[in-house]
Amino acid sequence: VEAQKRGLPNLHTTPVALATFNSPKAKELFKSMGVFTDEECDARTEVMFENYTTTLNIEVGTLLDMVETGILPACAKDMAKYASMPELAGGRKAAYIGIKTENDKLKALFEKKPHDLRAEATYFCDIIKPQMLAVRAMVDKAEGLLEAGLYPYPTYEEIIWSHHS
Repeated sequence: VEAQKRGLPNLHTTPVALATFNSPKAKELFKSMGVFTDEECDARTEVMFENYTTTLNIEVGTLLDMVETGILPACAKDMAKYASMPELAGGRKAAYIGIKTENDKLKALFEKKPHDLRAEATYFCDIIKPQMLAVRAMVDKAEGLLEAGLYPYPTYEEIIWSHHS
Protein backbone atom coordinates (compact mmCIF):
# COMPACT_ATOMS: atom_id res chain seq x y z
CA VAL A 1 0.00 0.00 0.00
CA GLU A 2 2.75 2.45 0.96
CA ALA A 3 4.75 1.68 -2.19
CA GLN A 4 1.64 2.22 -4.30
CA LYS A 5 0.98 5.59 -2.64
CA ARG A 6 4.49 6.69 -3.58
CA GLY A 7 4.23 5.38 -7.13
CA LEU A 8 6.79 2.67 -6.47
CA PRO A 9 6.52 -0.86 -7.84
CA ASN A 10 5.51 -3.59 -5.41
CA LEU A 11 7.80 -6.43 -6.40
CA HIS A 12 6.35 -9.08 -4.15
CA THR A 13 8.38 -12.12 -5.22
CA THR A 14 12.07 -12.72 -5.84
CA PRO A 15 11.69 -13.67 -9.53
CA VAL A 16 9.64 -10.53 -10.21
CA ALA A 17 12.18 -8.35 -8.41
CA LEU A 18 15.19 -9.98 -10.09
CA ALA A 19 13.68 -9.47 -13.52
CA THR A 20 13.76 -5.70 -13.00
CA PHE A 21 17.48 -5.57 -12.26
CA ASN A 22 18.40 -5.64 -15.93
CA SER A 23 15.38 -3.79 -17.28
CA PRO A 24 16.11 -1.02 -19.78
CA LYS A 25 15.37 1.61 -17.11
CA ALA A 26 17.72 -0.02 -14.58
CA LYS A 27 20.45 -0.52 -17.16
CA GLU A 28 20.25 3.12 -18.15
CA LEU A 29 20.49 4.22 -14.51
CA PHE A 30 23.46 1.96 -13.77
CA LYS A 31 25.23 2.99 -16.98
CA SER A 32 24.66 6.73 -16.41
CA MET A 33 26.06 6.46 -12.87
CA GLY A 34 29.08 4.44 -14.02
CA VAL A 35 28.08 1.48 -11.84
CA PHE A 36 27.47 -1.33 -14.36
CA THR A 37 27.54 -1.81 -18.10
CA ASP A 38 24.56 -3.48 -19.80
CA GLU A 39 26.49 -6.77 -19.90
CA GLU A 40 27.32 -6.52 -16.19
CA CYS A 41 23.63 -5.97 -15.37
CA ASP A 42 22.71 -9.05 -17.40
CA ALA A 43 25.45 -11.10 -15.74
CA ARG A 44 24.44 -10.02 -12.23
CA THR A 45 20.81 -10.83 -12.97
CA GLU A 46 21.76 -14.30 -14.16
CA VAL A 47 23.87 -14.91 -11.04
CA MET A 48 20.99 -13.82 -8.79
CA PHE A 49 18.56 -16.13 -10.62
CA GLU A 50 21.06 -19.00 -10.32
CA ASN A 51 21.48 -18.32 -6.60
CA TYR A 52 17.70 -18.31 -6.07
CA THR A 53 17.08 -21.54 -7.99
CA THR A 54 20.11 -23.30 -6.46
CA THR A 55 18.96 -22.41 -2.95
CA LEU A 56 15.45 -23.69 -3.63
CA ASN A 57 16.78 -26.86 -5.27
CA ILE A 58 18.71 -27.56 -2.05
CA GLU A 59 15.72 -26.71 0.16
CA VAL A 60 13.38 -29.01 -1.79
CA GLY A 61 15.88 -31.87 -1.73
CA THR A 62 16.42 -31.40 1.99
CA LEU A 63 12.68 -31.33 2.72
CA LEU A 64 12.06 -34.47 0.66
CA ASP A 65 14.94 -36.27 2.40
CA MET A 66 13.84 -35.20 5.89
CA VAL A 67 10.30 -36.38 5.30
CA GLU A 68 11.27 -39.68 3.67
CA THR A 69 14.09 -40.65 6.03
CA GLY A 70 12.86 -39.16 9.31
CA ILE A 71 9.23 -38.11 9.45
CA LEU A 72 7.52 -40.98 7.61
CA PRO A 73 9.44 -43.71 9.48
CA ALA A 74 8.54 -42.01 12.78
CA CYS A 75 4.89 -41.90 11.70
CA ALA A 76 4.98 -45.60 10.83
CA LYS A 77 6.43 -46.45 14.25
CA ASP A 78 3.80 -44.35 15.95
CA MET A 79 0.95 -46.00 13.99
CA ALA A 80 2.31 -49.44 14.82
CA LYS A 81 1.71 -48.72 18.50
CA TYR A 82 -2.01 -48.46 17.77
CA ALA A 83 -2.27 -51.74 15.81
CA SER A 84 -4.17 -53.53 18.57
CA MET A 85 -6.41 -50.52 19.37
CA PRO A 86 -6.84 -48.47 16.17
CA GLU A 87 -9.75 -46.61 17.78
CA LEU A 88 -7.25 -44.77 19.98
CA ALA A 89 -5.17 -43.50 17.04
CA GLY A 90 -7.48 -40.54 16.46
CA GLY A 91 -6.52 -38.52 13.39
CA ARG A 92 -3.05 -40.00 13.09
CA LYS A 93 -3.68 -42.18 10.07
CA ALA A 94 -5.16 -39.33 8.02
CA ALA A 95 -2.39 -36.93 9.07
CA TYR A 96 0.40 -39.38 8.31
CA ILE A 97 -1.09 -40.37 4.95
CA GLY A 98 -1.50 -36.65 4.25
CA ILE A 99 2.24 -36.16 4.71
CA LYS A 100 2.99 -38.94 2.24
CA THR A 101 0.46 -37.58 -0.27
CA GLU A 102 1.74 -33.99 -0.11
CA ASN A 103 5.36 -35.13 -0.22
CA ASP A 104 4.67 -37.25 -3.30
CA LYS A 105 3.04 -34.22 -4.96
CA LEU A 106 6.12 -32.14 -4.18
CA LYS A 107 8.40 -34.80 -5.63
CA ALA A 108 6.34 -35.00 -8.82
CA LEU A 109 6.26 -31.21 -9.21
CA PHE A 110 9.99 -30.98 -8.56
CA GLU A 111 10.67 -33.48 -11.34
CA LYS A 112 8.69 -31.29 -13.78
CA LYS A 113 10.69 -28.11 -13.15
CA PRO A 114 11.63 -26.19 -16.30
CA HIS A 115 15.26 -25.91 -17.34
CA ASP A 116 15.19 -22.27 -18.40
CA LEU A 117 16.62 -20.22 -15.51
CA ARG A 118 13.90 -17.55 -15.30
CA ALA A 119 11.10 -20.05 -15.89
CA GLU A 120 12.58 -22.30 -13.21
CA ALA A 121 12.70 -19.42 -10.72
CA THR A 122 9.08 -18.52 -11.40
CA TYR A 123 8.05 -22.19 -11.18
CA PHE A 124 9.80 -22.56 -7.83
CA CYS A 125 8.14 -19.41 -6.53
CA ASP A 126 4.61 -20.05 -7.80
CA ILE A 127 4.34 -23.87 -7.77
CA ILE A 128 7.03 -25.47 -5.61
CA LYS A 129 7.07 -23.14 -2.60
CA PRO A 130 3.29 -23.42 -2.00
CA GLN A 131 3.61 -27.21 -2.17
CA MET A 132 6.51 -27.10 0.28
CA LEU A 133 4.21 -25.19 2.64
CA ALA A 134 1.55 -27.88 2.21
CA VAL A 135 4.08 -30.55 3.21
CA ARG A 136 5.21 -28.41 6.12
CA ALA A 137 1.64 -27.95 7.36
CA MET A 138 1.06 -31.71 7.42
CA VAL A 139 4.37 -32.35 9.19
CA ASP A 140 3.53 -29.66 11.76
CA LYS A 141 0.23 -31.42 12.39
CA ALA A 142 2.01 -34.74 12.85
CA GLU A 143 4.50 -33.19 15.25
CA GLY A 144 1.64 -32.67 17.69
CA LEU A 145 0.44 -36.25 17.30
CA LEU A 146 3.68 -38.24 17.40
CA GLU A 147 4.88 -39.75 20.63
CA ALA A 148 7.48 -37.32 22.00
CA GLY A 149 10.46 -39.62 21.64
CA LEU A 150 9.71 -40.55 18.04
CA TYR A 151 9.94 -37.11 16.42
CA PRO A 152 13.31 -37.27 14.62
CA TYR A 153 14.17 -33.56 14.73
CA PRO A 154 14.18 -30.92 17.45
CA THR A 155 10.70 -29.52 18.03
CA TYR A 156 10.00 -25.79 18.13
CA GLU A 157 9.58 -26.06 21.87
CA GLU A 158 12.98 -27.73 22.25
CA ILE A 159 14.65 -25.12 20.08
CA ILE A 160 13.08 -22.20 21.89
CA TRP A 161 13.40 -23.47 25.47
CA SER A 162 16.38 -25.87 25.39
CA HIS A 163 18.76 -23.23 26.77
CA HIS A 164 16.71 -23.19 29.99
CA SER A 165 17.45 -26.78 30.92
